[in-house]
Amino acid sequence: MADTQTNTTRGTPENRVLNDTTLKWVGMAVTGLFTLLIAVFIGYIVVFQVDPGLLIEVVYPQFTDAFITVLKIVVISSVLSVVAGVFVGLGRVSRTGFTRNVARGYIEFFRGTPLLFQLFVIYFGVPTLWPAGQFPFSDFSVPAAIIGLTLNHAAYIGEAIRGGIESVPGGQMEAARSLGLSYIQSMREVVLPQAWRNALAAIGNDQVILVKDTSLLTVLAVPELISAFRNVNSNTFDPWTPIVIVAVAYLMITIPLGRIVSYLERRADPAGGNS
Repeated sequence: MADTQTNTTRGTPENRVLNDTTLKWVGMAVTGLFTLLIAVFIGYIVVFQVDPGLLIEVVYPQFTDAFITVLKIVVISSVLSVVAGVFVGLGRVSRTGFTRNVARGYIEFFRGTPLLFQLFVIYFGVPTLWPAGQFPFSDFSVPAAIIGLTLNHAAYIGEAIRGGIESVPGGQMEAARSLGLSYIQSMREVVLPQAWRNALAAIGNDQVILVKDTSLLTVLAVPELISAFRNVNSNTFDPWTPIVIVAVAYLMITIPLGRIVSYLERRADPAGGNS
């Protein structure tokens, strides 16, 4: 009888609320402690390990050029990958079997092989397709980087677009066709706007990943942030000053990009577009 009363007491709503509150506070305490430790570590590095003189004389000039290069590559690759990804996504839901298979094969290849391998194929392989001395680029590193990032991320965006299209109720297309719109008009005017809204979060996440993928471009001798870090570190034997600059440079791109995506999501949300 006593055991029954004890079990009943433990299962009362008041006890469940107490347990939930305790877990919440424990979670907040652990998160706060972890955040504090990270903040202390970062503060120690910035105050005691970063050399202001080196930062001004050596690091800043090299990283300024590298940051501009990365920003150009990111902007061009992002625009091209989104445009290409829309076509890939449309191909995945095409009524033509051949088009669907081509789009599926494209996605399987670029999602199934490493980006670094794809960059090597483009950078080292494509120039050999031209006769000796006739390749149109004297320095193919940046164009190869843009092509590689575009092709790779278009595959992921294509899958996001496909998922967005398939999440739109089929009755939307049927209603548009019943109003006399063609298949292309129905996709453009009715389905794609809703699909874009559904896929926007995944597309935004992919664009943040694209920014971080530029770190791989150092293998193509692209003068980007990691290349600048290696040059400064090898010449000064000071790793922490360039490390801090690299982290800040990437965050200067990814944080605003994340804010832009969040803004677009709010604008695209019919319920929260005006909030």
